[in-house]
Amino acid sequence: MLVRVALHQTRLRTPGLGLDAKGVALGSKGLVLLPSLDRLVAFLALYSRSSSLEDILRSLTVEIVKSKLGAREVTLTFGSEGSDRMDRVAEVARLAGGYTFTGTSRHFVQYRDAAAPFGYDAGELLAQDGGLFLYHSSFTQAYAVERSVELRALLLRLKPHLDPTTLREPGPKWILAEKGLGPALIGYFIRSNVDAEVGLGEWPPDTSFDDAPVQRYVFRVADVPSRMMPMLAATPGIGVFAPVAEGVGVELGFRHPVNLRACPVFEREGLVLFRGRDDALELPKLPALGSVSAFARVELQAEGGAAAHKAVRAGAPGGVSLALRMVPTTDPWRGVTATWVKPHELPLLRRIAYVLGPETLRRATVAFTSAGAFLRHAAGIESVPVGEFFREVHPGLYIPAGYDPLPAVSPDVLHRSIGAPGGQVLFIGRDATIVGVPQEAFVSLENALLEAQTWAPLSAEAIEPALATRIPELVLESPGVLPLRDLGAKVEPEG
Repeated sequence: MLVRVALHQTRLRTPGLGLDAKGVALGSKGLVLLPSLDRLVAFLALYSRSSSLEDILRSLTVEIVKSKLGAREVTLTFGSEGSDRMDRVAEVARLAGGYTFTGTSRHFVQYRDAAAPFGYDAGELLAQDGGLFLYHSSFTQAYAVERSVELRALLLRLKPHLDPTTLREPGPKWILAEKGLGPALIGYFIRSNVDAEVGLGEWPPDTSFDDAPVQRYVFRVADVPSRMMPMLAATPGIGVFAPVAEGVGVELGFRHPVNLRACPVFEREGLVLFRGRDDALELPKLPALGSVSAFARVELQAEGGAAAHKAVRAGAPGGVSLALRMVPTTDPWRGVTATWVKPHELPLLRRIAYVLGPETLRRATVAFTSAGAFLRHAAGIESVPVGEFFREVHPGLYIPAGYDPLPAVSPDVLHRSIGAPGGQVLFIGRDATIVGVPQEAFVSLENALLEAQTWAPLSAEAIEPALATRIPELVLESPGVLPLRDLGAKVEPEG
């Protein structure tokens, strides 16, 4: 039986339940009850579409629970932090067919809804054995925790869905080739003058009957020419993957059900490739990569042979250099990982910093310059809605989101044409002006935001003189038979 929390109510029955600054009944944890694993995947897909799981990932726990009737359901527990986050979770859970609760330890009550704007409280607590007690307006149930579900393992087991639109997405690609096709693909890239890097990855044997590990060639291509895409996508033994997050790629023609960029559970140093019709492949550490030009054919001149002809300097042809321009594009925004906050927008950044989560403050980096603040976040900069957004097209090179360079050269060629020294992070503005920020100027956002706090030292009083002072002793003796015998009678003369 639940009771509605009234305005200015201070006494609640549920252990650990209190009122926040808005008067909403809230515990230290939030809980979402979902009927099955597919509903859990739907919840993650809906939530990660517009928000990142990074802020709740440290406190996130997914468990399979069992009721007294033997029904198995899924619970998702996380730190509540405040009613704003809980309101967002409750909306997504309601859409996914789940229920939202709040509490602290074992007792969780229904979170607020339109019928109870300030939340609910349990009228009577269950006195049963169980690891979890949920109080809802339509049911009250005790659950026993059966097992935990690791979010990373769940994402690896999910099969990508068919999505032919990803075949036309531009940008860098990962290419995985079987060992027998790797040398031929290297030669094909060299003949086609495609700038690519190649490495040799190893995976455990597929069966216990195999002794040697499975080896495959891993290619990283900054820009695959459109004429090659049909051949690469249709050749058996070759897979083309689009990077969807740092260290994560999904095969072209498919899309993972969850936005993996909003779920930073994979190691940045490794590589996870989600294949459409097979299991995902994972490399704990990315293999050493080298340019495919190192495998080009080498021809040696005979030793001691004199040159038959001498070089003659020819006249240099006229230059055809073009000025760089930035033009708007209709392509959807992807990979927006940086923002340029101009000086007049810094006060707004200060106000937004108060509501950022701990993971965002820890992972984001910022550099303050005379032109403003440059903020970078590898998992996405959507949580900081201020400034001019940028996307990274090459390591250390950013262009405005929604814009493309003209002429349409590859990002690697664009980076080489700038000729900036190493250690510089380059930002190209919408007017094609280029600014560089030293890499060492970027520091963690949490270290850069908090200003120095004032404090006042207090001196301790020395207690040694007080301890050395002798304490007087008071002794009581018997007054005797005549206690006032030592006092003489004194009579005042009459006047």
